Amino acid sequence: MSDWSALLEALKEECPSALWSRGVELARAGVVAGEERDGAEWRFRVRETGRPIPPAVSLYPEDSEWECDCGGRFEACEHAAACAVAATQAPGGPESLFTGPDANGSIRHNLVATPGGLIVERRILRPGGTNDEGPGRSGDPDDNRSDGDGDGVGVDGTLLDLVAGRSADLGVAPTHADLDVDRFLSGFGGRRTDRPIPFDRVAGLLRLLVGVSDIRLDGRAVRASSEPLYPRASITDANGDRGAVELTIEADPEVDAIVAPGVLLRGGVLHPFGAGGRFGERWEKLPLRRTFEPSEFAELIGQVLPELRRTVPLEIHTQRLPREKAALSPVIRFEIDMEGGSVDILPLLVYADPADKSATPTARVDAGRLVHLGGAVPLRDEPAEKRLQLALKDRTNLMPGRRVRLEGADAARVLAEIEEFERSGRHGGGPQTERARAELVARLITSDSGDDDAAAVDVAFEVAGDGDLQVSAGAVITAWREGIGLVSLGGGAFARVPDAWLERHGDLVAELLSARQANDGALPRAALPLIAELCEALEQPPPFEVERLRGLLSGMHRDQPAADSAETAEDASRLCPGFRGELRPYQQTGVRWLRRLREAGLGAVLADDMGLGKTIQALCVLNGRSLIVCPRSVIHNWVRELEKFRPDLSVDLYHGPRRSLGNGDVTLTTYATMRNDIDTLSAQGWGTVILDEAQAIKNPDSQAARAAFELEAKFRLSLSGTPIENRLSELWSQMHFANRGLLGGRSDFTARYEAPLLADDPTTLERLRRRIRPFVLRRLKRDVASDLPPRTDSVLHVELDDTERAAYDAVRNATRADVVRNLTGSGGVLAALEALLRLRQAACHRGLLPGVDAASSSKVEALCEALEDAAADGHKALVFSQWTGLLDRVEPHLDRLCLDFVRLDGSTRDRAAVVDRFQSPEGPPVMLVSLTAGGTGLNLTAADHVFLLDPWWNPAVEDQAADRAHRIGQDRPVMVYRLVAKDTVEERVLDLQARKRAVAQGVLDGGSGAAALTREDILALLD
Repeated sequence: MSDWSALLEALKEECPSALWSRGVELARAGVVAGEERDGAEWRFRVRETGRPIPPAVSLYPEDSEWECDCGGRFEACEHAAACAVAATQAPGGPESLFTGPDANGSIRHNLVATPGGLIVERRILRPGGTNDEGPGRSGDPDDNRSDGDGDGVGVDGTLLDLVAGRSADLGVAPTHADLDVDRFLSGFGGRRTDRPIPFDRVAGLLRLLVGVSDIRLDGRAVRASSEPLYPRASITDANGDRGAVELTIEADPEVDAIVAPGVLLRGGVLHPFGAGGRFGERWEKLPLRRTFEPSEFAELIGQVLPELRRTVPLEIHTQRLPREKAALSPVIRFEIDMEGGSVDILPLLVYADPADKSATPTARVDAGRLVHLGGAVPLRDEPAEKRLQLALKDRTNLMPGRRVRLEGADAARVLAEIEEFERSGRHGGGPQTERARAELVARLITSDSGDDDAAAVDVAFEVAGDGDLQVSAGAVITAWREGIGLVSLGGGAFARVPDAWLERHGDLVAELLSARQANDGALPRAALPLIAELCEALEQPPPFEVERLRGLLSGMHRDQPAADSAETAEDASRLCPGFRGELRPYQQTGVRWLRRLREAGLGAVLADDMGLGKTIQALCVLNGRSLIVCPRSVIHNWVRELEKFRPDLSVDLYHGPRRSLGNGDVTLTTYATMRNDIDTLSAQGWGTVILDEAQAIKNPDSQAARAAFELEAKFRLSLSGTPIENRLSELWSQMHFANRGLLGGRSDFTARYEAPLLADDPTTLERLRRRIRPFVLRRLKRDVASDLPPRTDSVLHVELDDTERAAYDAVRNATRADVVRNLTGSGGVLAALEALLRLRQAACHRGLLPGVDAASSSKVEALCEALEDAAADGHKALVFSQWTGLLDRVEPHLDRLCLDFVRLDGSTRDRAAVVDRFQSPEGPPVMLVSLTAGGTGLNLTAADHVFLLDPWWNPAVEDQAADRAHRIGQDRPVMVYRLVAKDTVEERVLDLQARKRAVAQGVLDGGSGAAALTREDILALLD
């Protein structure tokens, strides 16, 4: 068996069958062309349609090995298969693929030097010498882009356009480097290719041309390099006997020519200028000369030479400067910088006093040249320099003058190798070794922050036994998390991070840092309990401010009275002198809790179950000039509540097209107005800011949330019966408004809490509960409102008839394909939910589908039968749907049954009148309500039956709707019915709702886990 046959068999065995078949098709299509042969390597290109850069395949028949740069999942890909098949089946053998009409051509880059800069012309060179016509031609008889002497065909516009548009007959395989240059030129000059590359852009061009194999400068073959060339500086004796020296800066004598602004030619290689335009775009300012008298040597050594060394190499050819010192020896010193999780290491070969490890080096060896750094100029010992370089490379794989950046475990390994190298004694000095043995310990720092909302306490790390050497906690935590193990003390010194202590308390320190960062660099007062925990970890008493706040917050919920405790109007007046009315026992507890946080300068999230009177509790803690932000639908409800319970306060409405900000005690506005007028509202000095139905800011990236975060107040209060509906980021948004910085920044919160909780980490769950417990109060109706009648939830299963089932199955088959495509493509979860919309509508009423006309549906018939029975028994009912179109289809059936009804949706003008009519004893027995318009802010206790026509992904939205009836003031048991079509997506939505409830229960109600909507969840809905 020949080498090629063996290679073919080996590749066929490794290649998946589908890819092998594709490779055979490509080989038969004749898209394989030889590129070059280098010894045992045969290099081909596969000009596959749709790929601007043909994949490059290298075959090694002698070793039965192959490589392809297509980036596919399998090494044995279709391109390697195509090349092996073509090579073995070619009539003239594999060599014929390198000479035939399909052999790959190449791109030549002709550079033309002009006074304004280089011009780059690209030409296509086709194999076989046919380079005077081809796809680059425009068809114009005057086209003279081909010079007729085999120099190829000129390229119009961009190479990428040419490749994409005419790849079938281009006959060329551009490389990544070719297209990189193409993108640079198109980005610089658009589709024009005759614009000179100016001085400030030419270095970028040369950097890209390094990877190009065929470059001509005025017809001469050259290469490109990204290495800059600099002028030469030297110090020599000045003429005369006065002891002066002369500094000369002149062009590098090895430079053959200055080709264009910023471009040098040396030995057939193009280089960019070093030192920018300091000496002119064509070095027209050179040579420069200056004489220094002996009295100016201090200036020369202390100021001129250090500045000069940052720009050009320096050679010293004089004995008049400070004398060489033979006692100085070559040593290796390390410049090590830590930034984030990365470590920059730069080894330097320097001359210093070997007897003094802390001595400043006097000279450095750069690229074989001795650069004077100051002080005595050493006598060079080149054999010793070479031995040091070899020892450094052998122990650490580092080279003097070559900077490396490392992360994580790699950084820790190399730092340990450097430490061992220094301990060997061969490096000649440096304080790193001694410091690396030192341990760091945490300590508290107290100061006057000057900010009433910020805590004057911080944490830092210091070297044990040396309090003057401190390291920021951020640097220590980063080194610990990245596994580096060492942290910089400055000046090349390091200390070890206290790994054992950080394993127990590192997360606590990280939370403090995150809280500070999220609060514009100041530790928020809400984070002081974290300081108390840290004090316990350090076994030291907490500062007075921390201890006082901890005492205030501890046991905040423990004084909650029993649900049947007596409460009087006098008690309410004592808690809030201006309050008119009575407070239930749990409401009294809530007011005391809110007042304590307000007095401590902290914000709060009141998350009581819907219907427990969050509004009344909030009215009791209004302090100073107050701003209340609420949905537009309930703004007048707030007006009535203020008039009823706080008649002592004047109220201004800041809403509508002619709004103006007054000076009332309470300003009421909407979320939309807040978002539009945030500059005006954030400029006010509010005593209290309250967000009602604060789930409106659940998306922290929304404009409403960002505007709310800008509001400044002494006391911030968030009211929401559903602070977590879908995901934990909603809780972060609420807490960031109430107590900025408590849970850190958004990304940090995701990494420290949200991701671990999705993995069911119980430790993280308990840590999050502990953080938010002092600032979140949540009571459920079943726990505190014993006098509230029970609520019973039931599912009414509806059987679809044959016509409905056929329509549903047809939509299901089409929808599944859309959902899978969205989930596997760029659409994501939200796009997939949109694709499921039609499927859910088909389960409710065929008439909701485009182009389908249906008078009724099984679900509407079941609803109307239930409503008729409820009305006959003297009950009132609420009917909720997220689609007003479905409510439209219910109305004719109610008319047919002579069931009177009212309707409330987004188009309702006088919401109060509709509510009042339904609430009256003589009012109609049925109210049709859209889920978005009537799901919050309404008191509809006249109803004791609630029908949810279509289940929604978010169970909290449904619960809000049901609690319009099941709330304080209801004296009858409430029945909540969910109408669910059998064997449809709706049944799976109920399972999904149960999982999503775990998000809130896990954090707020003491449950055991959290969940979020995933791609797997959505696909399961279709099973």
